[in-house]
Amino acid sequence: MPDLLLELFSEEIPARMQKQAAEDLKRLVTNALVERGLVYEGAASFATPRRLALHIAGLPARQPDVREEKKGPRVGAPEAAVQGFLRAAGLDSLDQAKIEADPKGKGEFYVAIVERAGAATLDVLADVLPQIVRTFPWPKSMRWGAGSTKPDTLRWVRPLHSIVATFGPETEDPEIVRFDVDGIVAGDVTRGHRFMSPGPIKVRRLDDYMASLEKAKVVLDSARRKDIILHDAKDLAFAQGLELVEDEGLLEEVAGLVEWPVVLMGAFDEAFLEIPAEVVRATIRANQKCFVLRHPDGRLSNKFLLVSNIEASDGGVAIAGGNARVVRARLSDALYFWKTDQAPLPDYVTDENRPRPLDQRLAKLQALNIVFHEKLGTQGERVARIRALARALAPLVGADPELADRAAQLCKADLPTEVVGEFPETQGLMGRRYAALQGEHADVCAAIEEHYKPQGPSDFVPTGPVSIAVALADKLDTLVGFWAIDEKPTGSKDPYALRRAALGVIRLVLENGVRAPLQTIIRRHLAVMAVPELDPMLANDLLAFIHDRLKVYLRDKGARHDLIDAALGENSDDLLMIVRRVEALGAFLSTDDGKNLLAGYKRAANIVRAEEKKEKGASFDGAYDPALFELDEEKTLAAALFGASTQSSAAIAAEDFAGAMSALAQLRAPVDAFFEKVTVNDADPAKRLNRLRLLNGLRSATRSVADFSKIAG
Repeated sequence: MPDLLLELFSEEIPARMQKQAAEDLKRLVTNALVERGLVYEGAASFATPRRLALHIAGLPARQPDVREEKKGPRVGAPEAAVQGFLRAAGLDSLDQAKIEADPKGKGEFYVAIVERAGAATLDVLADVLPQIVRTFPWPKSMRWGAGSTKPDTLRWVRPLHSIVATFGPETEDPEIVRFDVDGIVAGDVTRGHRFMSPGPIKVRRLDDYMASLEKAKVVLDSARRKDIILHDAKDLAFAQGLELVEDEGLLEEVAGLVEWPVVLMGAFDEAFLEIPAEVVRATIRANQKCFVLRHPDGRLSNKFLLVSNIEASDGGVAIAGGNARVVRARLSDALYFWKTDQAPLPDYVTDENRPRPLDQRLAKLQALNIVFHEKLGTQGERVARIRALARALAPLVGADPELADRAAQLCKADLPTEVVGEFPETQGLMGRRYAALQGEHADVCAAIEEHYKPQGPSDFVPTGPVSIAVALADKLDTLVGFWAIDEKPTGSKDPYALRRAALGVIRLVLENGVRAPLQTIIRRHLAVMAVPELDPMLANDLLAFIHDRLKVYLRDKGARHDLIDAALGENSDDLLMIVRRVEALGAFLSTDDGKNLLAGYKRAANIVRAEEKKEKGASFDGAYDPALFELDEEKTLAAALFGASTQSSAAIAAEDFAGAMSALAQLRAPVDAFFEKVTVNDADPAKRLNRLRLLNGLRSATRSVADFSKIAG
């Protein structure tokens, strides 16, 4: 079957846009073809710094013929309705329609048989592709040339130079899909590397196209470019007795900057290794898109790797030298920033006897009144809130309150430093470095860096008590603050990363086994915020938001969503206990006793619910009367309910959820026997009411452990 090969060749495609653009091209073209009845066997899209390419395999040569019936008006309908039907169906007269009886006996109707021959796929492509090119969803685009002042001129990310569009079977020379966009005529000729290509390339099919590009020094597949860079970088590092510091984000970006990757090694003065390794790496990464190397013992090397887009005649010596000069200049700036941050600030003296540069930066942060959020005050005010919360949380996590307070006091002090101002990604890390230099306690230093963590589902979770206290305080202050000013996430929008903050709270609590009454903590911190006219339901609303994040977290861990809902009460704020309850409930329901008790519960609940519906406003919450029991099965179930309720309540109080489930398991046999021998809806109203109250007692007994009504099965 024929294949389509499409290439859109432009001046440049920014690296950050390439992946999405390739996906958009595949989606737009394949969707348009499928909508027109043209299904395919497979599709793949590619991107380089100068081209988007798409290959669709296994397309039919023609659209399928279409035959459909169009139902028209009733026989004898007004003339206007008949004429409208004829126009819609493409008929000249009613003689071309047939009459069919309505299967529901509503009379006879006109029916038109419409047959359309499928068009050649080549023609469909010529119709579809120009519109896709014209309306391509670039985040940013431009006009160019003489027609750039006209509003209907083609817009593209950078000037579009040529279009390749061929269609045909593998065994034959393909045909060109004939169309043009603003004078750019589709053809079968493309270009290779900007500098190293031997000349124009005639395009046939995918394999031939990719091989020809390789000869013209273009690697089409971005995944292969990444693989080449990574392997060559590791080999070069190994040859020098060094190791590559891998960086997936940088690798992705660099692969989008070159069509023919050539890895080269440069070097800088060893004196610059005085700068913290993270700052050296940030400097080289941000300014030159280069990779850093380290010694086997972990020490940073003064050598780095860059990726060139050409094979230079001198083996890359001049290119590496040029990059080294730029790196040297950038590192000189970084060294200056590093030393400046360690020097005292005369305008912000905090201790005349002992200069404390980090405390002075904190004083600067407070004196400058740097705003955190217009409705939530300054960074200095936020630090004060975090300090109070960290001190309150310290006993809950086993931290020294004084150390937690000191760490919270300094946790944002590195924000006005020169290094963080130049490299924002080093915040926290630089605070730790500067705190260590001025002799702070090791736990305080660690907490300053780690209080930002975790920043995602796979990020590191702090385990030191002081770090946990400050990290929780930071995230809870963020959540409570933005809830207080009604800046909550909506749909996919979450500009303040509140979902991430909630997940951070959850991971800190669960992965460190922290017992924390979140609702109480939230209510107290809302009071600290002192925002006028606070809604008293805000704490409940924020807790519900954290519950939603907890559900996502637990589902990702493999927990059943219905068990989470069953174990999660409206005001459950001890996340650790919720998880233990879910685990115990899952283990219980995997046993025969658990499955059978669930079935018995649902039967009892359905009976009670049905009777409640029959008698609007009826309630069976009252106590049953043992004197009305006639059958042994009633008496046995009542006794079992009392025993199970007593035991499970004691187990819940002792936080023994497995024990609570074990107590409920005793109900299995009495429940089975009750339903086998007892008629609930007895003719005697008193007996009926008593038995319904007994079944309602079963609902109550299980509810103390979990809401069984939310469990599937």
